[in-house]
Amino acid sequence: MADLNQADELIVLYEDNHIIAVNKRASDLSQGDKSGDEPLDKKVKRYLATKYNKPGKVFLGVVHRLDRPVSGVILYARTSKALSRLNRMFQQREVRKIYWAVTGEKPPEDEATIIHFLKKNEKQKKSYAYDHEVRGSRKASLTYRIIGHSVRYYLLEVELHTGRHHQIRAQLAAIGCPIKGDLKYGARRSNNDGSISLHSRCLKFIHPVTNQQIEIIAPLPENDVWKIFRNFDK
Repeated sequence: MADLNQADELIVLYEDNHIIAVNKRASDLSQGDKSGDEPLDKKVKRYLATKYNKPGKVFLGVVHRLDRPVSGVILYARTSKALSRLNRMFQQREVRKIYWAVTGEKPPEDEATIIHFLKKNEKQKKSYAYDHEVRGSRKASLTYRIIGHSVRYYLLEVELHTGRHHQIRAQLAAIGCPIKGDLKYGARRSNNDGSISLHSRCLKFIHPVTNQQIEIIAPLPENDVWKIFRNFDK
């Protein structure tokens, strides 16, 4: 059950002795950057220190990240054992990563697996998608399906098969379906809150210590775009 820490506006989706998952807001940083804004992992550490009355340093391992304008479930390790095992699981693609995305254009097919070769431009902090391998590119694969639509928008469920820089953003843009609000990848206009309409909806994996099947689902953000598809949030 989600636990809301009002002081830090931290929504905890899952927690046990080895792992903790929270629902990241689009404004949160996954990790520190030049902005100097407090990253999410520090908020989680403070939450754990307060909840368990820990006077010293709190261990928290970062196993994956989300772009700042992206919302949804993000997972951390609370022990070194869980961290090493989760790192291996992510590297070996044993964690299923499912996202929801809102686009203004209908994809060419209702459901498809798309493959590109992505090349990151460090200066622009952007990835370019090619339909063939180019020097410095990495293969990227995802599967999408349309799960809903309104008069103006389409709701896509996306499952990542690889974990490349800006992968969903770049690949959807490459098929003519930039994510709503994502100006960097061709959206017509920004979202009022500075987010892009991409949400890390669900993580599915085998618990790194208990070996139980874990499924963590992140509720949708409370903004006008996502409210259109609120009836899917069950």
